[in-house]
Amino acid sequence: MKFPIISEALRLDRLEPPRGTVNMVLDTDTYNEIDDQFAVVYAMLSPERLNVEAIYAAPFLNERSSSPADGMEKSYDEIIRLLGRLGIAPEGFVFRGSPGYLPGPETPHQSEAALDLVNRAMRVEDGPLYVAAIGAITNVASAILIEPAIIEHIVVVWLAGQPHHWPNTQEFNLSQDVPASRLLFDCGVPLVHIPCSEVAAHLLMNVDEMERCVEGCGAIGAYLSSIFKEYMKKHPKPEKEIWDIATIAWLINPAWVPTTLSLSPILTDRMTWGMDRARHPIRCAKFVHRDPVFQDLFTKLAAFAKSKPPRR
Repeated sequence: MKFPIISEALRLDRLEPPRGTVNMVLDTDTYNEIDDQFAVVYAMLSPERLNVEAIYAAPFLNERSSSPADGMEKSYDEIIRLLGRLGIAPEGFVFRGSPGYLPGPETPHQSEAALDLVNRAMRVEDGPLYVAAIGAITNVASAILIEPAIIEHIVVVWLAGQPHHWPNTQEFNLSQDVPASRLLFDCGVPLVHIPCSEVAAHLLMNVDEMERCVEGCGAIGAYLSSIFKEYMKKHPKPEKEIWDIATIAWLINPAWVPTTLSLSPILTDRMTWGMDRARHPIRCAKFVHRDPVFQDLFTKLAAFAKSKPPRR
């Protein structure tokens, strides 16, 4: 499939860190683990920087789902639960995504989420629509295949894979839907890539900090703390990564997640990174400053607990 060729000037402009209020959608496999929930809440509690227009449920398959479709439905339900604790109505705001992964490199799923992203992106007039993606990239890839012109109107911020010098790309989000992942790096869409190792892996949380800084923050804080502590009982270790808030943190304050321009890597059949100097540029995260990110999240949770629920 042929994709629109974005001018170098426009691409580089879109890859500049955002300034001012960001219009965004969030694509999330929310029930896959316990970190997506923190990302959803963080985004919704950050209206000073983020105008969240929609949330999309992404498919996933692991021990918490019986199929990608079941994972998507469980994620949809989890989004509804989170918004209920935030006092936010889900109607016209939360959309079901793909029931499965891409059946082929040029075959999209015509899901509610993909179609909403196409419609929303094509209405953009001033500045791009940011797509924060924290799961398999199926919904976003489907939208690009349905209407390739959206790559001129969006910037994708995706947490997935490993640093480009890593010996392999193995990671849950990227590995679930390889055709969709490959399409994202190949199609030329302005992309901010946030790897897991060496970057989002710095966002570590422990039970003591959860109890002190999150648990007492109303119904939503109690819920986040409960799922975190339940996870830690099943997987005993000193700390747990809250990976997915890295995408939200970069949109709120890019200095917290330092990035550099690099060439879009090639996702090889061996699940390694290949490089070609003729490739288009993307932006890639190199590190996360853990403390200011969590401090911002804790401050917003505490303020929310003392205020009326936010409304869209």
